[in-house]
Amino acid sequence: MELSIKKLKKLDSNKKLLNDLFEAKILSEKKFKEEYEYETNLLDLQHELVKLQTWVEKNNKRVLIILEGRDTAGKGGTIKRFIEYLDPKMVKVVALPAPTKKEQGQWYFQRYLNNLPEAGQIKFFDRSWYNRAVVEPVFGFCTDEQHELFLSQVNNVEKMLIDDGVIMIKLFLTISQEEQADRLESRREDPLKAWKLGKLDEQAQEKWDDYTHYIEKLFKTTSTTFSPWIEVNTDSKKKARLECIKYVLSKVPYEGKSGKFDSNQDIFKIYT
Repeated sequence: MELSIKKLKKLDSNKKLLNDLFEAKILSEKKFKEEYEYETNLLDLQHELVKLQTWVEKNNKRVLIILEGRDTAGKGGTIKRFIEYLDPKMVKVVALPAPTKKEQGQWYFQRYLNNLPEAGQIKFFDRSWYNRAVVEPVFGFCTDEQHELFLSQVNNVEKMLIDDGVIMIKLFLTISQEEQADRLESRREDPLKAWKLGKLDEQAQEKWDDYTHYIEKLFKTTSTTFSPWIEVNTDSKKKARLECIKYVLSKVPYEGKSGKFDSNQDIFKIYT
């Protein structure tokens, strides 16, 4: 592999890589090649995302990307790589807090529908109305009747949005129980990550089987031909980020697309 400082400086999305490189004695050749390949591939895909956004703005399209997944599966980190070089005026991340008393008295979907993308916008839902499909029933935040009502309505809601022109993509990030345990421990030990560790995260391991039950029900009930769930295993965060970006690029018909974006079947699954 032919390398140069000029090439490396273009890979500025991972400052740690450059620091490690210049500390050459602590970075093995194998590790360096892995990092270099990842950063190169990521940057190529981010160039494609800029083209995609240009097309979305030019054609007044509306793109909604929903990210769900188990705790610590990497939703925030994945979104960060998506939006790193996009125009912040036209890309938004929606991560709604717990509903207010007023919102609790509204139709469940209402506060989410108020945050849909407008013409020319790309919006990411960092968790979404699918809270009522998994998190809420796991922790008893909704009744069985509310949970079933949601499942009976959500496919129709999404069909109406898609029929109206919204480009909707649903990504579910999954993770092994062992890897989740390691990441939870890392958050406990690292003060820079401590803010990520919420009360619900602390219970993710003990409620693993409950989560599994509702996740399986989620896929069975709400993955449709017009709005399928895409499950990506994130035990390898970097591979998963690339897979998520590639899938989105493959589903949006933007101008100037550079080739095809084939998925890694080892970590990628489409539910239909």
